Amino acid sequence: MHFFQFIKSKLFFKQLAIAIVGFIVTFLCLKFWLNNTTNHNQKIQVPDLEKMTITQAEKKLKEINLDYKVIDSASYNPLYPKKSVIEQTPAKGDFVKEKRKIYLTLNPSKYRDISIPDLNGRTKRQAISELRAIGFKVGTAYTYVKDIGKDVVRGLKHKNKTINPNDKLPKNSIIELVLGDGKR
Repeated sequence: MHFFQFIKSKLFFKQLAIAIVGFIVTFLCLKFWLNNTTNHNQKIQVPDLEKMTITQAEKKLKEINLDYKVIDSASYNPLYPKKSVIEQTPAKGDFVKEKRKIYLTLNPSKYRDISIPDLNGRTKRQAISELRAIGFKVGTAYTYVKDIGKDVVRGLKHKNKTINPNDKLPKNSIIELVLGDGKR
């Protein structure tokens, strides 16, 4: 019975009013503080950094008070200049706040080097498939040497120089096959 009397008393309504006013004041102060400290209405549009060198991108980002970080080098893309920006996050045209980091991916200066597999004794078809699968191009100017196996690989050449297994060449290099002629 005492509980219901307390709910009907002036003391309860005073405490309830103080709690509601305290909550509203705290909420408004917090909202005002967050709007000021987080630069709530600030918008900086991210520029297009594609195909720029890292120094050009750095200069452009500093002008508008943004930071950057190089996160990776992608696979070499011949359509982009060497060591230029190939991708950026956030994307061009997005809006960010000042001091935000823009993450850049750069184009390497060349294709990565790949080890030459040991193809000696394989058929022409097998060798072509394996070389293409790992990223090389196979030339059509085959060299034939005297050997009992017809179209069996007896060597590899790149720019008229003999190459050996485990040598390294850049991806997309053209490799010429040295094949057996099938005559004894």
